[in-house]
Amino acid sequence: MDTKELLKKVRKIEIKTRRLSDHIFGGEYHSTFKGRGMTFSEVRQYQFGDDVRNIDWNVTARTSQPHIKVFEEERELTMMLMVDVSGSEMFGTHNQFKNEIVTEIAATLAFSATQNNDKIGLILFSDDIELYIPPKKGRSHVLRIIRELIEFQPKSKKTNVSNAFKFLSNVMKKKAIVFVLSDFIADDYKQNLKISAGRHDITGIRVYDQHEAEIPNLGMVQMEDAETGEIMLVNTGSKQVRLDYSAFYDDKVTYYKDSFTKSGAGTIDCRVDESYVKKLLGYFKRRG
Repeated sequence: MDTKELLKKVRKIEIKTRRLSDHIFGGEYHSTFKGRGMTFSEVRQYQFGDDVRNIDWNVTARTSQPHIKVFEEERELTMMLMVDVSGSEMFGTHNQFKNEIVTEIAATLAFSATQNNDKIGLILFSDDIELYIPPKKGRSHVLRIIRELIEFQPKSKKTNVSNAFKFLSNVMKKKAIVFVLSDFIADDYKQNLKISAGRHDITGIRVYDQHEAEIPNLGMVQMEDAETGEIMLVNTGSKQVRLDYSAFYDDKVTYYKDSFTKSGAGTIDCRVDESYVKKLLGYFKRRG
């Protein structure tokens, strides 16, 4: 993709997602994700009606006048976007690939955070950490994140969600709002998710295509595994083959929901042909 085409794509995504964050998600995001509590702001003279528990006795003794400590909400937060860039994200049957929807969702969340003057960081992962962008503020930073989401070429097509959570725990020592965007066709990440969820506010966003859930009866078909590149002949006319695949897929989805729920993390399921706007808004409203 040349620079001109890339900038055109970035601009298109910015216009669409920024409008959503400005008019729909900004207020919902603010009310859903609170600051870290109250932080000291200033000391001023005591006024009638002030809470006596906030009297600063050191300043009061020094000035011979009662003074109180004033506190305000510490609003600033950090949002981390963890995005699966493995081969399976290139699947799509409804005019858009899963990774295109993931980019739009991530951009919408990032602009919502920017509205609240929060920092935004990015982790792109496959079976390894492909890219880490430390949290920063500002529109230009968000545009860099969108550019990476559009044009980044991962070294690996495989997936390891557990490694991604382990990396998150290592680089983010303070509490962050974390959105993990993936199809979650993976397992063995429950323990590291639980550790990360003990420190951070985590939400898994499962982006999927309905045609991934089952194999249609098309007879003998040549298929390629998106993550391993292995090509194989599959007899889709076999009922047992179709049942085995459906059971495999259902098992991954159940593992995802069970792992996140038991870790105290949130979940959003977003099909590529559905409105992610409604899904995000509904989730924010339930949590707000």
